[in-house]
Amino acid sequence: MENQIRCYDDIASETFNVEKVITDTSSDQIDVETTILKLYKQFEKKASIDPELPILNKAIHAKVLKTWLHKLPVSYECLDASRPWLVYWILNALSLLNDMPDAETLSKVVRFLSHCQHEEGGYGGGPYQFPHLGTTYAAVNALSIIGTDEAYDSIDRSSLQKFLWTVRDVDGAFALHKGGEKDIRGAYCAISVAKITNTYTDALFDKTAEWVVSCQTYEGGFAGYPGMEAHGGYAFCGIATLALLNRTQICDIDALLRWCVNRQMRLEGGFQGRTNKLVDGCYSFWQGAAFPIISAILSEENKELMETVLFNQGALQEYIIICCQSPGGGLIDKPGKPRDMYHTCYTLSGLSVAQHGTGVG
Repeated sequence: MENQIRCYDDIASETFNVEKVITDTSSDQIDVETTILKLYKQFEKKASIDPELPILNKAIHAKVLKTWLHKLPVSYECLDASRPWLVYWILNALSLLNDMPDAETLSKVVRFLSHCQHEEGGYGGGPYQFPHLGTTYAAVNALSIIGTDEAYDSIDRSSLQKFLWTVRDVDGAFALHKGGEKDIRGAYCAISVAKITNTYTDALFDKTAEWVVSCQTYEGGFAGYPGMEAHGGYAFCGIATLALLNRTQICDIDALLRWCVNRQMRLEGGFQGRTNKLVDGCYSFWQGAAFPIISAILSEENKELMETVLFNQGALQEYIIICCQSPGGGLIDKPGKPRDMYHTCYTLSGLSVAQHGTGVG
């Protein structure tokens, strides 16, 4: 693992200061810190014996992911309308682990996603379901990870572009589905899919950058919709959308950087999604992935910043590897939470950012 491991005493010195005011928020924070400090203390003892620690248990994570790809636990029944997401989370995690399924399995995935493709364009949450920008993003990215001619050829680009037009609003925002809510996720999913499939046009994204910037809050992060609260997932979607549109110069990048760096938890090492919220493994990506984009933007004026890391990479890796690995495979939100494929995907993605993420790529 890159960067020097923090010693336990230094970590313990960062405990939350309640300032003599006990609230539900402060009590929850103290509980999480207490649990995590125990794990860091245990780790320090183990590391004194085995200097190779900490390590990512790649094989056991890959094994459970491949099991999930073939057969889901009953608890996932409620996500029947999110099946392309399940496929994407699994394949992205396996790609990060460099342990992809065999060609026959991947071909079956392509055929399944083809059944999710709607005749009017885009992909639904399952066969015969209405198209949705979120599941369209998931399906297109999953097919891109597979990367075969069969996968690419399965995407109906013409109808996909028509679908993007149907969910576009005159103000440049995108609804997630016909008649659905507009938010910054829609803009990101739309521009991402359009760029990947080469269906982008200037007209399709006219005013989108301006709408996205209207979601930047007084804190510096981005909200899902103008006037709402800044949030890690929305912040990534916002700055990534502006980067894909080559319009980052119209947002307040200094305010965004200030907000992002303050989301890394001093004791835990991971990121919170919003001000005064708890650490969560998934924000290792949603917050962490904003930093390479910000570095690339700032390096336009100062080339030395291209390879500058703007957050504590080592502390994030400590949180992920020491606190977020489930013994039976998969990764978790925080200690005490169950494993799931969403957190496995995005926590591993955050680990990749911590190890490789600079403005260079």
